[in-house]
Amino acid sequence: MSVAISIRLPEKLAKELDKLALATERSKTFLIREAIATYLEEYSDYRVALDRLLDKDDEIIEASELRRRLGP
Repeated sequence: MSVAISIRLPEKLAKELDKLALATERSKTFLIREAIATYLEEYSDYRVALDRLLDKDDEIIEASELRRRLGP
Protein backbone atom coordinates (compact mmCIF):
# COMPACT_ATOMS: atom_id res chain seq x y z
CA MET A 1 0.00 0.00 0.00
CA SER A 2 1.33 3.44 -0.87
CA VAL A 3 0.95 6.62 1.12
CA ALA A 4 0.91 10.06 -0.49
CA ILE A 5 3.26 12.63 1.01
CA SER A 6 3.46 16.23 -0.11
CA ILE A 7 6.71 18.21 0.09
CA ARG A 8 7.95 21.63 -0.96
CA LEU A 9 11.33 21.83 -2.66
CA PRO A 10 13.51 24.84 -3.25
CA GLU A 11 13.20 25.92 -6.89
CA LYS A 12 16.80 24.99 -7.70
CA LEU A 13 16.35 21.47 -6.33
CA ALA A 14 13.06 21.05 -8.20
CA LYS A 15 14.76 22.07 -11.46
CA GLU A 16 17.58 19.59 -10.87
CA LEU A 17 14.98 16.89 -10.23
CA ASP A 18 13.19 17.80 -13.46
CA LYS A 19 16.47 17.60 -15.40
CA LEU A 20 17.36 14.24 -13.90
CA ALA A 21 13.89 12.83 -14.57
CA LEU A 22 14.14 13.93 -18.20
CA ALA A 23 17.69 12.62 -18.63
CA THR A 24 16.95 9.23 -17.07
CA GLU A 25 13.43 8.89 -18.46
CA ARG A 26 12.20 8.18 -14.95
CA SER A 27 9.38 9.85 -13.06
CA LYS A 28 10.13 12.37 -10.34
CA THR A 29 8.23 10.12 -7.96
CA PHE A 30 10.54 7.21 -8.78
CA LEU A 31 13.65 9.33 -8.26
CA ILE A 32 12.42 10.75 -4.97
CA ARG A 33 11.43 7.28 -3.72
CA GLU A 34 14.86 5.88 -4.65
CA ALA A 35 16.66 8.83 -3.05
CA ILE A 36 14.76 8.40 0.22
CA ALA A 37 15.33 4.63 0.25
CA THR A 38 19.05 5.12 -0.33
CA TYR A 39 19.27 7.79 2.36
CA LEU A 40 17.49 5.61 4.92
CA GLU A 41 19.75 2.65 4.16
CA GLU A 42 22.90 4.79 4.42
CA TYR A 43 21.64 6.46 7.60
CA SER A 44 20.92 3.07 9.13
CA ASP A 45 24.51 1.95 8.40
CA TYR A 46 25.80 5.24 9.82
CA ARG A 47 23.82 4.75 13.05
CA VAL A 48 25.16 1.20 13.50
CA ALA A 49 28.73 2.44 12.97
CA LEU A 50 28.24 5.37 15.33
CA ASP A 51 26.65 3.19 18.01
CA ARG A 52 29.58 0.76 17.78
CA LEU A 53 32.07 3.63 17.93
CA LEU A 54 30.41 5.01 21.05
CA ASP A 55 30.12 1.59 22.74
CA LYS A 56 32.81 1.65 25.40
CA ASP A 57 32.68 -2.16 25.67
CA ASP A 58 33.36 -2.69 21.94
CA GLU A 59 36.94 -3.73 21.31
CA ILE A 60 38.99 -1.33 19.18
CA ILE A 61 41.78 -2.90 17.14
CA GLU A 62 44.44 -1.56 14.78
CA ALA A 63 44.04 -2.03 11.03
CA SER A 64 47.05 -4.36 10.98
CA GLU A 65 45.40 -6.54 13.64
CA LEU A 66 42.19 -6.65 11.62
CA ARG A 67 44.11 -7.77 8.51
CA ARG A 68 45.86 -10.45 10.58
CA ARG A 69 42.55 -11.72 11.97
CA LEU A 70 40.93 -11.80 8.52
CA GLY A 71 43.86 -13.71 7.07
CA PRO A 72 45.20 -13.73 3.52
